[in-house]
Amino acid sequence: MQFPESWLREFCNPPLSTQALADTLTMAGMEVEELRPVAPPFSNVVVGEVLEVVRHPNADRLNVCQVKVGPETVLSIVCGASNVAPGIKVPCAMVGAKLPPAEEGGAPFEIKLGKLRGVESQGMLCSAKELKLSDESSGLLVLGDDALVGNSIRDHLRLDDTLFTLKLTPNLGHCLSVFGVARELSALTGAPLTVPPAPRVSVSQDDRLPVQVRDGDLCGRFSGRIVKNVDTKAKTPVWMVDRLARCGQRSVTALVDISNYVMFEAGQPSHIFDLDKIHGGLEVRWGRAGESLKLLNGNTVELDPKTGVIADDRAVESLAGIMGGDATSVSDDTRNVYVEAAFWWPASVAGRARKYNFSTDASHRYERGVDPARTVASVERVTQLILDICGGEACPVDDQTVNVPSAKPVVLRVARAAKVIGMPVTQAQCAEVFARLGLQAIETAPGVLTVTPPSWRFDIQIEEDLIEEVVRVIGFDKLPDTPPTAPVTARALTETRRSVHAVRHALAGRDYFETINFSFVEERTEHELAGNLDPIRVLNPIASPLSVMRSTLFGSLVSVLRFNLARKASRVRLFEVGRVFRRDASVAATLTTVAGISQPLRVAGLAYGPADTTQWTHKDRAVDFFDVKGDIEALLAPRIATFEAAEHPALHPGRSARIVIDGQEAGFVGELHPRWRQGYELPGAPVLFELDANLLTQREVPQAVPVQRQQSAWRDIAVIAGEQVTHSALIDTILSADCALVKSARLFDIYKPAAASADMAAGERSLAVRLELLDDTTTLTDERIDGVVAAVLDALKTRLGARLRG
Repeated sequence: MQFPESWLREFCNPPLSTQALADTLTMAGMEVEELRPVAPPFSNVVVGEVLEVVRHPNADRLNVCQVKVGPETVLSIVCGASNVAPGIKVPCAMVGAKLPPAEEGGAPFEIKLGKLRGVESQGMLCSAKELKLSDESSGLLVLGDDALVGNSIRDHLRLDDTLFTLKLTPNLGHCLSVFGVARELSALTGAPLTVPPAPRVSVSQDDRLPVQVRDGDLCGRFSGRIVKNVDTKAKTPVWMVDRLARCGQRSVTALVDISNYVMFEAGQPSHIFDLDKIHGGLEVRWGRAGESLKLLNGNTVELDPKTGVIADDRAVESLAGIMGGDATSVSDDTRNVYVEAAFWWPASVAGRARKYNFSTDASHRYERGVDPARTVASVERVTQLILDICGGEACPVDDQTVNVPSAKPVVLRVARAAKVIGMPVTQAQCAEVFARLGLQAIETAPGVLTVTPPSWRFDIQIEEDLIEEVVRVIGFDKLPDTPPTAPVTARALTETRRSVHAVRHALAGRDYFETINFSFVEERTEHELAGNLDPIRVLNPIASPLSVMRSTLFGSLVSVLRFNLARKASRVRLFEVGRVFRRDASVAATLTTVAGISQPLRVAGLAYGPADTTQWTHKDRAVDFFDVKGDIEALLAPRIATFEAAEHPALHPGRSARIVIDGQEAGFVGELHPRWRQGYELPGAPVLFELDANLLTQREVPQAVPVQRQQSAWRDIAVIAGEQVTHSALIDTILSADCALVKSARLFDIYKPAAASADMAAGERSLAVRLELLDDTTTLTDERIDGVVAAVLDALKTRLGARLRG
């Protein structure tokens, strides 16, 4: 929220400097994010009146102007502005004036006496851009007729002012106006408060527009009146244009400016309809399926039963509390208007504007709560300004109170307040704070105050809210510096777990770079790379391609790979640690989860390009499945994972595997499917993996093993087995054979003949395995070794159908 300091001081003017005023607001919870002067420093620029304009004798585009800058002082100034004309009043920089630099950080521009094409120029007529009052300029800055010739332009335009930008939290909806901030400032400083005027205008006609409020859960109060014979072509006063500009609002038309001005002044949004475009009366209700509305911003929106509307007898004319419709907007041809101000329940407006991909000042205020007691006062204030600026004849106010919030008393225990605040406070101090804030407080028991919040305080609902009011008015700077009574110690993980940050370090050590992506992805990605035909949709996506929640990290990594390849990267190693979102009916709603949606944490990686950087020791080769498999095994060590052939929608059906740890599925690894490599226009196929982060953070505690006393014995065997026998099945069978002497087994050779032979049929292959045998209590004999080898061969034959190769 932005506003000028001068406007704030009209309502409350404490004896504080600008910086002290900003500090007071910030310490009370209304953070002043920025202080900015209305205009940069410049000097010796006065109001000048152009008396005469003649063509320059030596230049077609220049004029020689006679400019009055004082009672007896007339200057001859050469000017090239297209809008210079006799009778206008403009800023005139005198000789010696210093204007703002053309570029930021430059030196001030000094006006000197000089000649332009042979004609002496005794100053300079200025545009708003040259004075840094605007970024754009179509000519000289033309001042109002009330400008006094010779007066400083800074005094006339009130440029010695400061713009305050406040960053307000959602509970401070009552501060979303200049008067609201002034009300808080008065409570904080004790300075008197001036209430904005809301006189009852004289009624000259008795016309009323029929209005029916059908839904009390949408609209609690609706106030409005007809104003006839309005001159909509009237010009907005300069003072109002300036104030709106300093609030960050450009001038549109007089009627729109008046509505915006009252909203910034007192916090109550209002809307002005063209009365003659309304068919019959107005109906305030929830929208209906199939209805649509063309808004003032040109967008056409489809309505639903969860969106409030104002409709006439034929169609919907306005989005309740958000924006009016184009059909009943005022124009230069408008003669009769209907002024409306209402109280819309915050829950009925919250999120509706964002649903249609825009936001308005009105919806921002209604979402946080607007004072229901000020609707009539707002209509009166808007009417008064319309009559003053545009003329017209006012009709009676029609005010319907249907369902406004009831003030629920909140109890404050002074002893508890002192305990929570951390310093002694008395009942008298608390009562004084509430009185200054306009909160009605009565003593219901010794040390107990019952406070009834006023209509504008939606945020006061529990005792802690009152305690916060007490401490922020007394001053957070008054709180004593009290160290914690208990030591602050970090919670160390047990030895059986490691942090996700340690997993990040491990992946970085394997030459992977971390990337962080949105949790939203393109719907195509979910269909193709996750096989998810019913993804969780985002109700209000930040961009059309980011319309669904991801159920795998593969899509995000492929997008980053494409980004890198577009910038000529040849070798890419990426990983991401992030959550995925999947439908799961067993998930209950908590503070951090949504019912029916699981959000497991995943760790995923991608490798593309050469297996290693170019070097002379070996030839370049592309990264393959086994390179990434080795990275995964190093990441999991000392835990042992098994890799089982499996299919995944994103991965090559013959080059992918399921990762299993201790019998649990931990994830997948494999090469990107050729179909998706072509679909995403990748020169080569990357290898991807995704793992359950919870299983990755578990680790085994190393166990001490004594040095072996005896030497191991080694035997090599070659067995013939079918192609369906996997490496895991072979090794597991050997190690699980009924013999405690087999310490390890390692496959070191695979042979498959080009054609069937006498000892190997089609579909068979030879597997050579080296066995390590050890008995730590005694030396092994050949007889015992032969017995172990025989037991292993018997197990292979029984379980896998393998036989010893002759």
